[in-house]
Amino acid sequence: MNEKYRKLHKELGIPADYGRDGYPSYYPETNVLVEVGPNLLGRPQQLREDAAAHWFDLVNAALSDGIELLMVSGFRNVEYQADLIRRKLEAGQEISQILRVNAAPGFSQHHTGCAVDIATPGTRPLTEEFDKTDAFAWLVDKAVKFDFSMTYPRGNKFGFIYEPWHWALNSKISEEDCLADFAN
Repeated sequence: MNEKYRKLHKELGIPADYGRDGYPSYYPETNVLVEVGPNLLGRPQQLREDAAAHWFDLVNAALSDGIELLMVSGFRNVEYQADLIRRKLEAGQEISQILRVNAAPGFSQHHTGCAVDIATPGTRPLTEEFDKTDAFAWLVDKAVKFDFSMTYPRGNKFGFIYEPWHWALNSKISEEDCLADFAN
């Protein structure tokens, strides 16, 4: 982990040993992005070009089966991730609880541009109720054909809460590809 991240983690009160055992994994921030349209709130979103192609294929296949998939969040840079944590700290939440829901800067799969948070009409976004939807059932059955998988099932090794809405491109999000050498 580089000095920039160490300073940012110290400012946010993130423990110095966060991620040292490989869980959660370190993910490098990409700078190779393409626009993929607005999210469900109308904010422009970006993904890596390869992830965008898989995302569009996934969305179109779901639509052909009568399922509407909406993007809540795609790429997030390190500073955006830090701001998410800052806002929660300012609201009085403890860092230990925040880190069960939000990865520390440098440790979010969203930094890679290969992860998406997904919603569907009629369900509140970013809630467990997503797993009761036809969209979730479709993803569980079909997403692997488009190289996507749900990263944070119940009891996941990363220590994050269950996130049925968070899906990532398998070929680009792997521990072998993304684990960092903390000695650097």
